[in-house]
Amino acid sequence: MVTIEFTIMNESGLHARPASDFVMEASSYKSDICIRNSSVSSEWVDAKSILSILGLGVESKHKIEIKAEGEDEVEAIQNLKALLEKNINEKTK
Repeated sequence: MVTIEFTIMNESGLHARPASDFVMEASSYKSDICIRNSSVSSEWVDAKSILSILGLGVESKHKIEIKAEGEDEVEAIQNLKALLEKNINEKTK
């Protein structure tokens, strides 16, 4: 199992568009992938479910944790982190 923590810097948090991108990326892996909003001590939810992710209420500056377990767990975590850094972590203007 691989786990990372990440701070969302986007002023809108993890809203519909970036959450959708995240779900699409997570869904491309065989591993079980979960996410939680550690800033509010939420439960782990399925990272391949848009409704579950939106239900986390991730706002700007919230910390999230992502964990993956399975045959492609390392690749999944690396690419999800890259997606967060590239798209989701951008500050809105």
